Amino acid sequence: MRAGRDSAAQRIDIIEGRDSPHPTMQTLFDAPLKEPGLFGRFRKAVSKTRKALSGQIGEILEGPRKIDPEVLEDLEMTLIGADIGVRTTDEILDGVRRKLARDQLCDASAVRDLISRRMLEILDRASGAAGDGTPRKALEVILVVGVNGVGKTTTIGKLARHLKAQGRAVLLCAADTFRAAAAEQLAIWGDRAGCPVVRQRPGADPSAVLYDALQAAKARGHDTVIVDTAGRLHNKAGLMAELEKIRRTAGRLVPGAPHQVLLVMDAVTGQNGLEQARQFTSTAGVTGLVLAKLDGTAKGGIVVAIARELGLPIRWVGVGEKPDDLVAFDSETFVRSLFATQAPA
Repeated sequence: MRAGRDSAAQRIDIIEGRDSPHPTMQTLFDAPLKEPGLFGRFRKAVSKTRKALSGQIGEILEGPRKIDPEVLEDLEMTLIGADIGVRTTDEILDGVRRKLARDQLCDASAVRDLISRRMLEILDRASGAAGDGTPRKALEVILVVGVNGVGKTTTIGKLARHLKAQGRAVLLCAADTFRAAAAEQLAIWGDRAGCPVVRQRPGADPSAVLYDALQAAKARGHDTVIVDTAGRLHNKAGLMAELEKIRRTAGRLVPGAPHQVLLVMDAVTGQNGLEQARQFTSTAGVTGLVLAKLDGTAKGGIVVAIARELGLPIRWVGVGEKPDDLVAFDSETFVRSLFATQAPA
């Protein structure tokens, strides 16, 4: 974890130019792309957000307009409008206000770079709050949680496909036995990904389904079990109690399980989904987030708000409808895709 924080700090130092003999020449947007293909996918997915966020920021800072409190107010409204949230917006603009008070902001590009750096800093800080999400060598149990309708089952199918392409032997567990169609939907995705699915009759004990799945994984030599869970019971307390029971069952059968607890959120719901996320985070032991449907919203700034408010890393993002449209989240690539007017050479 320490190394992750040091790496993030070094990145910010370089962006700000403290390690460069020409500070104004080295910005986040000048550095070579780590993965040009990934940048293109992110850039396409956040096209609506880029227009609403960096496009409006560009209009606010266009021309010889003086950087003053009125400009800051316009920037504040733009950031909030992109679903970054009030408190996160205050943190982002705090550095702008301090530099403005010291008369250290002279042009629009400096403001844009400072905003992008603050966003990257927030995302990197959350990334250092937990492990890196690297799959284990032994049997790994991944618990996937979230309310109904956020794209949980679809996300599981996409994740299974991705992990299998990396050489993992994936088995899916249909532990959402409360929603009639859940097991059927997971079975469809299992067929698409080429991964077996362990299921029981509707209404069965979810922990019993998990027990069967983990025993099957051990017997058949699978190294990854992804568990679909219920998103709604008769009340919130019942849902959280059921998740805790599933966690205990996993831990009894596999040491350290569940090794990852991924909370799936719908990017389109934005700030409205944060309270639900807090409930899962406090009860289910969430270790990372999956943001589905990022390509379907102009309020992709929720990515930054989630990282700050929940203090958890975003592991994966959904960038389209196709089975392969789930990509590992990279904070630098995300921020660059929001602000870069075109792909760097």
